[in-house]
Amino acid sequence: MTDLHTRHFSHIGGNSTELLDRLAVSELCKGWPVYRDASEWANYRSLFTKDAYVWTSALNHQGPSHDASTLRSILLAPEANAIWHVTAWSGAQPIGDFIRMSIAGKSSGASIMHRECGTLVELKPDTGRAVGKMKATITQRFKHHDGYEYDVDCDCRFLFFYEKTKGERGDGIERDEKYWQAAYVKLIYEKDKIVPVDGARAPVFADEVLARYPAGYRYLGAAQSTLGYEIDAKLITGEDERACSKMYQSMERWLEWEDGPVGLFET
Repeated sequence: MTDLHTRHFSHIGGNSTELLDRLAVSELCKGWPVYRDASEWANYRSLFTKDAYVWTSALNHQGPSHDASTLRSILLAPEANAIWHVTAWSGAQPIGDFIRMSIAGKSSGASIMHRECGTLVELKPDTGRAVGKMKATITQRFKHHDGYEYDVDCDCRFLFFYEKTKGERGDGIERDEKYWQAAYVKLIYEKDKIVPVDGARAPVFADEVLARYPAGYRYLGAAQSTLGYEIDAKLITGEDERACSKMYQSMERWLEWEDGPVGLFET
């Protein structure tokens, strides 16, 4: 695969302002694994704009929808809300809905963690835009019907689309100075594998089951399907050069201050 960037942005070195901005964005990216895995939902929400969207192993749901102004009370008392029924990988979700689905998933026993493997940032100082590139491993634990446990580890790239703004943050707190927040988060799935928890036992999925999903998340998709989820077989993978190229085009459009979701809902 050739270099997918068609132009250069501030990414290594630079002046002190560029370094500090890239450090701030990199710090925010790390909030995904640190805050979400620890159920620090208020801290997690502060990473995003009021109307942010995320594309991950996002899940269909049935339940109430709330605007950002009610989020703090929801996070303080999530048990007061209707049950969210997690059923499928479904693409884009408003950040508030994604948080509520994450809370519901954890309450029902889902065990999903994230390991951050390295983060760098593309920055365009004059537009106040940045893209955080976080290499990470998603690891989910499953229980086989024979009683043993196994993990599925999925290596991926988180792509965070950041903007520097001032005013009301996504968590409802007003600030006078400009600050960075993520407006969109989308992933590229690279490869995955099954890890036996006891070092010996792991499921063997039939070839026809694995063939339903792209190589980037084949085992994760097969394992998730055993829980009754519908799996989206069209998520972006590292082997899909066309989809990756469109993602990089979206990144560059974002950095150049194009308005709107820069084609992210089209891939």
